[in-house]
Amino acid sequence: MKLGTHKLIFFIFSLFISTQILADNIEGKIVEVQILDKITARVETVFINVNDSANYESLKIEVYACYKTPPEKIPENFVLLKIYDQSNFDNRNLIYQGWMISSSPATTPLEHPIYDLWLKSCKI
Repeated sequence: MKLGTHKLIFFIFSLFISTQILADNIEGKIVEVQILDKITARVETVFINVNDSANYESLKIEVYACYKTPPEKIPENFVLLKIYDQSNFDNRNLIYQGWMISSSPATTPLEHPIYDLWLKSCKI
């Protein structure tokens, strides 16, 4: 191949990669999470608005941001949240703070002796 062909291939490849990297995520309005009570084996689905909070048993879940990838990319949901355990009435303990990712719940798990919580989706 000539040197010009390499440059053309490199240009097309870099153009393809740049469009994949620069695609903006879509901001969501409602977060769907599932909560497993390990004692009763009950699974509940909870819907929480962004910039709002919800209580589930002794947990208080606060949602700050929610994003999903555009339809042309691999489906993925991200949510920024804080979770408090309010089982002690005198104070509440922050047990989780950060981003949760729907496709890999084991990467950012909630560690609690009674509850498991994972992100299902970010609704527009």
